[in-house]
Amino acid sequence: MKFHRVLAIPVLVATAALTLTACGTDETSSGKVVRIGTTDRDQVWDVFERKAKDRGITLRITNFSDYQQPNLALAQRQIDVNLFQHLQFLGQYNVSNKDTLTPIGSTYIVPLGLYSKKHRSLADIPQGGQIAIPNDPTNQARALFVLQAAGLLKLSGDSRQPSPADIDKAASKVTVTPVDAAQTALSLASTDGSIINNTFLERSGIDPNSALYKDDPKNPAAEPYINVIVTRAEDKDNPLYKQVVDVWKDPEVQAAHAESTKNTAVAVTRPAPELEQILQRVQQTIRDGK
Repeated sequence: MKFHRVLAIPVLVATAALTLTACGTDETSSGKVVRIGTTDRDQVWDVFERKAKDRGITLRITNFSDYQQPNLALAQRQIDVNLFQHLQFLGQYNVSNKDTLTPIGSTYIVPLGLYSKKHRSLADIPQGGQIAIPNDPTNQARALFVLQAAGLLKLSGDSRQPSPADIDKAASKVTVTPVDAAQTALSLASTDGSIINNTFLERSGIDPNSALYKDDPKNPAAEPYINVIVTRAEDKDNPLYKQVVDVWKDPEVQAAHAESTKNTAVAVTRPAPELEQILQRVQQTIRDGK
């Protein structure tokens, strides 16, 4: 959520940077219009917008300050598609809201990393060290898996959505402190390390390549963290929205995104039916409470 910049998953009072328009895709003298929502409009979106215009599509972009709002706006038909979240976050929203928002295109996976201002390696982190992690369920679970893979803590049981209550304290080197995702970067000053998603790395001027440890976006276990372009289930076959997915894959857009993420994001090209299958698995896991 760029939870991507994860993220994926999490926040301030909701505001829209641009005024939302009337419901439904419309057309103007400049061509077809698609209303798209995000949470982190940066220079990549300027390229995205321009390349869409080259194909006769006007992207009417709404930038939200709250990760919860783009899905609500989509469900209420205030926008047509959104691009800001991974499948795990989408699944959590759908289950919680009994909704059926659907992915129509994959974009990328952004690794989630552990950063520190006090230590230069995992080995330097002391026994009993304190690590800040995001407190929203989606990113919190992923952060715990990152710390377990790094050898800093051990989780008991086999939950796919662990919480701090699942930490085996006796077998763990560090303790965790859940904080708002927006506070993870600020927590570096007072902790031994912090799990920070890309959105807040960029805002805080932290080099994403300076992580002490990251999860592997190519691992099959990372499938729930594929970022996606999403619409309503009844609109998943809309040819205009599929064109927007194709615009995202344009080489200039991809190059701009690679530059923006300092080549840390991994592009993903998965067909929509596969994305739906992954989402269904994610949602079942959430319903089962595993």
